[in-house]
Amino acid sequence: MFLKNAKCQMLKTKNIIVIISFAIYFIIGSYLSVTNGIPHDQWHEQHNWKVSLDAIKSFFNHSNGYQQLLDYKDKYHGIAFHYFSQPIQFLTYNLIAKINHVSAENARYISGHLAIFLIFSISGIYFYLLSLKISNNENFSLTSTAIFLLYPYLFGHAQINEKDIPFLSLWLICTYYLFVVIENLYSDSKINIKNLIMISFFTAFLISIRITGILIILEYLVATIILINVRKINAFNFFQKNIFLIFIFATLLTLFVYILSPIFWKNPLEFFNSITWMSKYYHDICTITLGECMRALNLPPSYYFIWFFFKLPILVLLGLLMYPLIEKKLFNNGIVTIYYGTLGLSLILILLIFILKDVALYDEIRHIMFLIPLIFLISFYNIFIFNKKIFYTLSILFLFFLILENIALKKYQYTWLNSFAKFTNIEKNFEVDYLGVSNKNIEKQIFNYSKINNISKDTCIYGGPYTGVYLEKLFFSCFKSYSELDAAKIRPFFVFQNVRNLRRSSPKDCKLIFDEFYKYNFSKQKVSVAKLWYCN
Repeated sequence: MFLKNAKCQMLKTKNIIVIISFAIYFIIGSYLSVTNGIPHDQWHEQHNWKVSLDAIKSFFNHSNGYQQLLDYKDKYHGIAFHYFSQPIQFLTYNLIAKINHVSAENARYISGHLAIFLIFSISGIYFYLLSLKISNNENFSLTSTAIFLLYPYLFGHAQINEKDIPFLSLWLICTYYLFVVIENLYSDSKINIKNLIMISFFTAFLISIRITGILIILEYLVATIILINVRKINAFNFFQKNIFLIFIFATLLTLFVYILSPIFWKNPLEFFNSITWMSKYYHDICTITLGECMRALNLPPSYYFIWFFFKLPILVLLGLLMYPLIEKKLFNNGIVTIYYGTLGLSLILILLIFILKDVALYDEIRHIMFLIPLIFLISFYNIFIFNKKIFYTLSILFLFFLILENIALKKYQYTWLNSFAKFTNIEKNFEVDYLGVSNKNIEKQIFNYSKINNISKDTCIYGGPYTGVYLEKLFFSCFKSYSELDAAKIRPFFVFQNVRNLRRSSPKDCKLIFDEFYKYNFSKQKVSVAKLWYCN
């Protein structure tokens, strides 16, 4: 009895520690998200919502809002995440305006970051549940989830990325409900109608965030095929037996996609047009990859593997390499075989589709970020199966390393590269601050320099996206884009370079007054993300 009570007490203490740790994580991450800079596509995302909202309103006030949506160039940009984020933005933007000393409009952009970090934190719970399903081991699941949540690349994007992080999060949620349904089918249990509704809704939500979400259906098919093979069931009999459930799922999915996507309301066939449009998205941006300019609309297959090699943690790469050593242990475990096979085959098939269809990608692997959790789950499980002690030892050491990396890269965690990249010239070979969150600190430096040197606040500032967001409340009034610099005739003025214009030549006859950079742990390289000049 004493041992039983002691064990219960230890379990209770462990649960309390986990809950407190998660709460601390959420509080710190939320604060970082609302005090970060504004990424360059924030206005665009908010504008997409405004156009779609006007279209929705037009059904009630008979305005021309829907026609404006039909004429809008980016009408196929999914808006589903805004149904989640807009109430949070509405409730918090006034407080965030005070924290950042910005206008109400710009505070609305920043307040969306809180919704992004919230959905990512929720995805961490589902990552834990998926880890638990695969391993049936709580300690493995907690350890894996801690690495997932602290991985700087995702942790950084979770503070600012309004498209890719929600998409990744919903993919994880859908995968969890897929495994719940597969588990019922495997054990011949009755499928709870609630779970069927949940997977239908979350799948539709995923598709309505980004049309690429239609690929989750491939994951469902892979899981079903593996189930049929593992159970040695007749495929025809299986589908005949479950035809009613498939019909309900398909009907609910179609209905939810239709409701969540205003662009389909008058013509559901726009669904197919959106797939074609988004697979060849018109932004033919150049992403510097190992020093080479790779165009979004003409990517070589090597692009994917180069970026995965330098973006994935070395621990994860090690786990993938262990596959041949543990292969025999993976496919003799019934339901776990289905889980593992689904993750692995789905990952491979989706990558093949992207490569063979020459889908447009840019900004390294942010558009296939949703595959990273699948890779993590496979890799960690490989190491765990190979040797549990090795897994825990390496994971604990790696967690300390990740915490140090997050501290060193504060604000720029999303640009994180693994230790292999540190043997190269990072600035020369890779994109840095491609979302432009350095704008906040640069504008802070402009204010400080102006104050110390008594420079008029009428002085013009030439810069990247969101020039002046953090200065207009401080009575600065002249903000121009970097592209207007060639026509600048009146001096003095400030110039700053960030995002992709960082590689342009320095402005003539100007004094460099600030260089924004970060430095990785255990590396001498300083990675410059923005430069500021004063031109007198």
